[in-house]
Amino acid sequence: MAIYFLNLKTFGRSGGSSAVSAVAYRAGERIHDERTGKTYDHSDRKDVMHKEIVLPSEFADAEMGWARDRSSLWNAAESAETRKNARVAREYLVALPVELSPEQRLKLVREFSQELSDRYGFALDFAIHAPRDYPDSDPRNFHAHLLATTREVKAEGLGAKTTLEMNDHNRRELGLGRAVNELLHVRERWATVTNEALRVANIDARIDHRTLAAQGIDREPRPYIPKAAFEMERHGFRNELAERLREEYQARVQARLEKSAARETATAAAAEPATSSVATQRLAPSASEARVTAAVEPATLHSAASHSSAREPAPSVSEARVTAALEPAASPSSASEFAATEVSAKSPVVKPQTLEDIRREARENWLRMRQSQGYGQGLAGQHAQGQGQGQDNGLRQGQGQGQSATAATAAKAGHSRDDDFTR
Repeated sequence: MAIYFLNLKTFGRSGGSSAVSAVAYRAGERIHDERTGKTYDHSDRKDVMHKEIVLPSEFADAEMGWARDRSSLWNAAESAETRKNARVAREYLVALPVELSPEQRLKLVREFSQELSDRYGFALDFAIHAPRDYPDSDPRNFHAHLLATTREVKAEGLGAKTTLEMNDHNRRELGLGRAVNELLHVRERWATVTNEALRVANIDARIDHRTLAAQGIDREPRPYIPKAAFEMERHGFRNELAERLREEYQARVQARLEKSAARETATAAAAEPATSSVATQRLAPSASEARVTAAVEPATLHSAASHSSAREPAPSVSEARVTAALEPAASPSSASEFAATEVSAKSPVVKPQTLEDIRREARENWLRMRQSQGYGQGLAGQHAQGQGQGQDNGLRQGQGQGQSATAATAAKAGHSRDDDFTR
């Protein structure tokens, strides 16, 4: 897949570099350095796919044969510098998308080189290289070297230093920004023109000049292995620097994974109270709902009681007294009866709804109480002769002996109660 790579490199005399040597190697030619008297011969290279010199567009129709000749141009660049620490060349190294055809890659590099030459006014000598065929080489490594002069090109020769070579103080006097902004601009432009070339070629792959963090990608950048260390390992030698860089990279990857796991755990823990709070809010009624319920329930109970009272006749005073006298006697007096009552209490109990049900339940409770006390036979005989008399006798016993009613009146009242229960 297409990858982004743009590296800026400078060649200076303080480091022992030579522009003639650099261009001879990249172009795969044999060039003589007039300043040092050395000849650099790299004509045996087979991986140079294309090489070309680009001048500013204003000189497109000018003769300028000296600038279009590689040996003449770079010897002029060397002779223009007099300082022992002078910078004589600047190089942009870019990776070319393997998805593009050779013609498309050439068009991309040529247009980008022309844009740089027009912006800064220098001469630019580019060479496109194919991947090397040595062991462990990447067959997708198509790349280009863009070697630029540090001085502006004029019809009569090289002129003043380009704005790229000025320090920030001199750039401010000319109304320019910091020099580092130029590098950022070039990096962005390379991504833009490359993506445009991929789009024109109907290729979905894209490159991005931004960092992984700026792209929102949570991944540790891969380590950069210096060329010298890489070449040593490629030839079978062990390099401690390369090994240390890889170990540090693995440590950063592990630390990033642990940090990501801790962040996910903290997020999950913070989300649990919020979920519980939402569930509680859904289960608990709101204040308005509680007020409405409190207001509606008494009214509903009152309406139900009124409806029940209108439907069922009210009990008489004597019936109410009988019920009150019989209900307390319904509690069990033996251990077995208490166990049975306890079991029944655990099961759902259907409360009586009408007055007739209340009366029936009171009678049944009273009968069970009498049977548990050993009076089952007598109680059964009394129940067969008439339940009303037994209840009336119980009522009279409860009222006490201080009453002054006569025996005839009491007998009459007893027959009256028998008539009420047997109808």
